[in-house]
Amino acid sequence: MTTMTDASVREFKMPDVGEGLTEAEILKWYVKPGDTVTDGQVVCEVETAKAAVELPIPYDGVVRALHFGEGTTVDVGTSIIAVDVSGGGAAPAAASAPAPVEAKPEEPKSAGSGRQPVLVGYGVATSSTKRRPRKGPEIPAQEASTAIQAELNGHGSAAPAKQRPLAKPPVRKLAKDLGVDLATVVPSGPDGIITREDVHAAAAPAPEPVTQAQAPVAEPAPTVPAASAVPVASYDAARETRIPVKGVRKATAAAMIGSAFTAPHVTEFVTVDVTRTMKLIKELKEDKEFAGLRVNPLLLIAKALLVAIRRNPDANASWDEANQEIVLKHYVNLGIAAATPRGLIVPNIKDAHTKTLPQLAESLGDLVATAREGKTSPAAMQGGTVTITNVGVFGVDTGTPILPPGESAILAVGAIRLQPWVHKGKVKPRQVTTLALSFDHRLVDGELGSKVLADVAAILEQPKRLITWA
Repeated sequence: MTTMTDASVREFKMPDVGEGLTEAEILKWYVKPGDTVTDGQVVCEVETAKAAVELPIPYDGVVRALHFGEGTTVDVGTSIIAVDVSGGGAAPAAASAPAPVEAKPEEPKSAGSGRQPVLVGYGVATSSTKRRPRKGPEIPAQEASTAIQAELNGHGSAAPAKQRPLAKPPVRKLAKDLGVDLATVVPSGPDGIITREDVHAAAAPAPEPVTQAQAPVAEPAPTVPAASAVPVASYDAARETRIPVKGVRKATAAAMIGSAFTAPHVTEFVTVDVTRTMKLIKELKEDKEFAGLRVNPLLLIAKALLVAIRRNPDANASWDEANQEIVLKHYVNLGIAAATPRGLIVPNIKDAHTKTLPQLAESLGDLVATAREGKTSPAAMQGGTVTITNVGVFGVDTGTPILPPGESAILAVGAIRLQPWVHKGKVKPRQVTTLALSFDHRLVDGELGSKVLADVAAILEQPKRLITWA
């Protein structure tokens, strides 16, 4: 077997995205050991808590090893692929034999040289990592933890008694939610880092006291609790299917829980005659200025919401908990909730308030197409201010949507149906829909929320207001 010098092997690490993500799942490898790669070539696709992203390799060479197999969740900063950059030809035969899953991650040996890989277009994973234990000199967890904390604090040593337990932000939040003091948790992660499993173990009732209390009893009674717990760990595969919650779905679940229990939600409803809006949509489809663009009710509803916010700018804000301030936004990044195979995502149109109707139609079309392909970039899902969710496409009348974290309001649009409606003193069949506006009551009071919703309804009922109010 050919021996390579350390300098000839470059370790490509899971990129540090710089927007709070701590891990990513490898969905698919596009290369294998022995393949030649070039600078900028996509070598794998990964899924983070935000989206699926393709990773390009930042140098030329021959793939020596894949450290992780498909379906593995890897920490940011961990080497995922080794590349021989010596230019000596194909990798040794032995390098192509091992299965990727069996390989173990190596510590980067040339971190200071070459270009630092950065995730292209890429934002916080709230799920636990699945990192393999590191091999190497064994250091007591307490000593390692102390040394790392001292490094972070900029000192040569740290006092163990006052040391802050090592844990990632999602783990700290979990501990806070469960009421667990991290100082009492025994770490099991690398270098004395506390994992989610450690927190759950600390929060769970200890089985020892129960066992000791039942131990003196020789009768079958003590076995009853153990037997009753068996169905929880096992299930009938023919009758049940269990789907791991990870990636986008897990991030969405965590975000919705955080929003629901942080922002005081209020939802208001209005039923509106949108017959004139539907007629305008038909006319716009024939307009040459909209040729090749998708014109639908969502387009005019989005424009109506933008106009309503322009008329009521205080509704476009966010809450700064740390400084106890309301932050008024002088721009609108309009979010559009989109259902994808990976779960619900909310990409947004940047500076939507500056766009003309044709420009807004083009942006909406691009947003929807990108979301359906699963190629929405993390940047497109950052910084939203208000959102629209169209539940009407599923035949639903309306709903009480939960705010995306950090946003002030979300508008739910129901199904547009032909219904009997009093129009000009007579009951006639009209196109009718129900709108629901949920808002953060810390930012938007009942009066302000009602004005926004009433303005949206008024525009949809008389779309010519788009001209007079815009």
